[in-house]
Amino acid sequence: MKHRTWPRVSSSPFSSLNFSNATAPRFSAAHSVRSTRLCARPPPSPPCADFTALPYDVMVRIAASFDHPNLRTASLVCRAWCEALRPLREAMVLLRWGKRFKHGRRGVRPNADKALDSFMKAAARGSALAMVDAGLIYWERGEKPKAMELYLRAAELGNPSAQCNLGISYLQAEPPNTEQAVKWLYKASVCGNVRAQYQLALWLHRGGGRVCTNMKEAAKWYMKAAEGGYVRAMYNISLCLSIGEGLSRNHQLARKWMKRAADRGHSKAQFEHGLALFSEGDMMKAVVYLELATRAGEKGAAHVKNAVLHRLSSASRDHAMHLADSWRALPSV
Repeated sequence: MKHRTWPRVSSSPFSSLNFSNATAPRFSAAHSVRSTRLCARPPPSPPCADFTALPYDVMVRIAASFDHPNLRTASLVCRAWCEALRPLREAMVLLRWGKRFKHGRRGVRPNADKALDSFMKAAARGSALAMVDAGLIYWERGEKPKAMELYLRAAELGNPSAQCNLGISYLQAEPPNTEQAVKWLYKASVCGNVRAQYQLALWLHRGGGRVCTNMKEAAKWYMKAAEGGYVRAMYNISLCLSIGEGLSRNHQLARKWMKRAADRGHSKAQFEHGLALFSEGDMMKAVVYLELATRAGEKGAAHVKNAVLHRLSSASRDHAMHLADSWRALPSV
């Protein structure tokens, strides 16, 4: 597809100080009365919440999607939490080995079967992260029901990646289950998953199975995904801004998002940004973006690029090609 507790606390952390007669400060009766009148006793503090009674299964459910640093920190809170989270710490070790087998890291040869075995053992210990990784392998193998079962388990544990994958799976099912798809995509989008935000916006943009589209809502989710670094959303929000669809038309902002998408390797954005630069007379930069778009497979870019090259000197052409050769895409989600 292109996922026990605070230690018991006494009534007060400070006990009363037991002064001996030799060291106890002496106050007169008048001073004592005056002090009592000026310094009223503060109201009793509410009792501290006792988290040691938190059930193990609740604790494990909360921590199912924790990464290693958060899991380690939670395990240090107290002995009860350390004991409750022991299966998840074991799962984290298995998850790491699964990733090594999947990607061939640290001297380990890639082995999808061993990776899946490690992920499933980690999933059995409650790791939502492992459920997502195991689901991905099953999906790549074409075993989609098994993948969706794992996605569902992880999604119900609150893992946004699993919720996103499950939503997309429902959209790609035969027939599509749009109700469940939108439900899970929305949950993941609210949690900040940019891929889910883009997919939800795309579904709204296409009308969601209805005749009328909801472009205002679609543009909102495109913008959230673009701000989160999702390149496809950057390109789409640029188009929305340039034609005023779902948002007020804003040429300057549209150009900004188009350039951001182009700088992160979106081939159509590179083509369109190159055309915009050409129309403004910035030939050198236009050639660079048009060359990048051509290399990425945009057929129309080559014709425009060649037309621009004829207007440049030999030195300028060589410099433009050098810039294109040394270009590296900015990081993106």
